[in-house]
Amino acid sequence: MLSSLYKFFTLRILFILIIGVNFIPTKVYCNQKIVLFGDSLMSGYGLNQEFHLSTILEENLRQKGFDVNVINASVSGDTTSGGLNRLNWLLEGKNVDIMILCLGANDMLRGIKPNFVRKNLNKILEVLKARKITVLFAGMVSQETFGEEYKNEFDKIFPELAIKFNVAFLPFLLDGVALKPEFNLKDGKHPNSKGINLISKNLEKKLIDLLSN
Repeated sequence: MLSSLYKFFTLRILFILIIGVNFIPTKVYCNQKIVLFGDSLMSGYGLNQEFHLSTILEENLRQKGFDVNVINASVSGDTTSGGLNRLNWLLEGKNVDIMILCLGANDMLRGIKPNFVRKNLNKILEVLKARKITVLFAGMVSQETFGEEYKNEFDKIFPELAIKFNVAFLPFLLDGVALKPEFNLKDGKHPNSKGINLISKNLEKKLIDLLSN
């Protein structure tokens, strides 16, 4: 009788352990390198290191149990052309698991034609696909400075490319932050520490899905 009970409980414990292991996200326990590839909106412009998006995002993901390193490869003033020119150099010899791509804001501010922006982003996404790097693509929206036609052409670049390359997509990096003084520096364009926290939360929702699968 005791022997049968012992076998029963032993088998039950083993069954629970096996089931439990199967439900553990495999990548949670494997170091993942996440690269922020953008402009001043992600580079930490005007903020101390402790308030940079790379710092906040890494801390928040680690608190949730994800073993990640978030690398800040964003450059203030960068355009889609600049990003494309430095991409291969950036990736050379590095094992990047996930890239958060958000470029185009400076192109828009300079009035660069949307079809040129699209071509550059398309080439960047082609490189990342060839290198089998997972992408979280964050979009931008145009101001109305250059007219309705420019805005319509620019705004549709991001969702259309996200569909074409079948990548994770955040429609607007500055969702909930743009045009709100309490979330921006005095220049009204760049996120302050509160704005960075909100951006991080929006990115985290998408990243958790990528890291858990």
